[in-house]
Amino acid sequence: MPSLFPTTKSDPELAPYRAGLLFGFFNALTWQIAIGTPMVLFAERLGATSFQVGLAYSFVFLLTPVQVAATTLLPHFGFKRVALGGWGVRSFFLAVPIWLSILAPDVGQPWMIATLIWSVFFFCLFRSIGTAAMTTWLIGLLPPAVRGRYFASDQFLSGVAGVGVLVASSALFALLPIYSALLVQYVIALVGSTLSYYSLKRLPDIARPAAISLASVLRDTPRHMFSPSPFRHYLWLAVWYAVITTPIPPFAAYYLKVGAQLTPGQIMQFEVLRYCGVIAGAWLLRRRIDTAGARPFFLVTLGLTAVIAVGWWLYLRHLIDGTAAMFALYFVVGLGAVCWNIANLNYLPKVAPDGERALYISIHGAVTSCIGGGAPILWGLVLKSTGPTGSPGIDVGWFQWFFASVLVSACVLSVMMAHLHEDTKTPVEPIIIGNAILNPFRAASYLVNLVDARSLVREVMPERGEKK
Repeated sequence: MPSLFPTTKSDPELAPYRAGLLFGFFNALTWQIAIGTPMVLFAERLGATSFQVGLAYSFVFLLTPVQVAATTLLPHFGFKRVALGGWGVRSFFLAVPIWLSILAPDVGQPWMIATLIWSVFFFCLFRSIGTAAMTTWLIGLLPPAVRGRYFASDQFLSGVAGVGVLVASSALFALLPIYSALLVQYVIALVGSTLSYYSLKRLPDIARPAAISLASVLRDTPRHMFSPSPFRHYLWLAVWYAVITTPIPPFAAYYLKVGAQLTPGQIMQFEVLRYCGVIAGAWLLRRRIDTAGARPFFLVTLGLTAVIAVGWWLYLRHLIDGTAAMFALYFVVGLGAVCWNIANLNYLPKVAPDGERALYISIHGAVTSCIGGGAPILWGLVLKSTGPTGSPGIDVGWFQWFFASVLVSACVLSVMMAHLHEDTKTPVEPIIIGNAILNPFRAASYLVNLVDARSLVREVMPERGEKK
């Protein structure tokens, strides 16, 4: 019977990097809860408004500039210390929702909502610091011969863990009172975060990169963003896509809870289908993009986005009903998101000049994340309303206008993407970001790194205790 993780017998080349795969597995247990739909449902249960939910969900995007700054720490402290520092400190902030779930208030107090939101902020802050080192560290550590197998295994294991925690969350919501279910889930997240930290600790460091001038980055970034070029043209199309799609997951879950009055267990079942759509898209499309190019997949994504907008608009107008329709919509959300993500990772290197590849890719990730992450906050203000009992709700009329705007934007973007220039004859190495493919709504944040992994010399550094 083959083992889930590589061993010296099953895969002797990959076995030395087993700790990295363990990190991906345990980390999926954490982010699915700490910055995913369970966090949204927790905030709603405490009485958070749509604005507060959008704010908490957006922190992971809005803090991408921290990753740029954290990249400058790598030449001074090395990849391992920066990653461990970020992932280690973030774990402490998971204790806050655990404490709030133990309090289990019948009616949440304003200070409880604020405390939860601040805990998410600091969790995302230190996550951003750790993310600045992670992907480049792994690419620099792995021998070229095993990178493909490693990242394929990383995606598979993260998918197993992600679906497992979503199914478990759905079952917990169905079997336990909501605060008891949230308590168990956040304990799982804390255990996953702790185990992922100790898994990282087992990996060796690599040689530090050359010093990075943050001043030159600040000087060059506006020029790359606004000077006419294929990169600028694609950047702002990608920003537009991020603006219309980033608000969908948090507000969909929020509406289903406060508007449709569905149970948290039912909503988590829909999340399982969204993740299944992500996994299905990742495995079905990744190999086909090499021959077809990225542009057809951009168009497929925008077509699926239009389907999502129409489906939700009909649902909000009560023209379609039933659990089956919502299952289908969530599956399409996941499929469309990963389709865009894979196309983006293959197209972006084609418009990023080779000499400054890292900076261009970092600009793309930071700008799309920040501006796209601001959309849930602004829409949260628009959608904010009060229910008949005085509890926070969502304005259904404006929510319909939101999906109408998504539909119009998807149609316009489809026309513009159809004219996007792409050279499919010259092969370009796609960007590798591991399990970020299975986390497409936050994948752009993984691109924010000023160190070009291809420039790293694979030199494994001894631990400090081993140095002579």
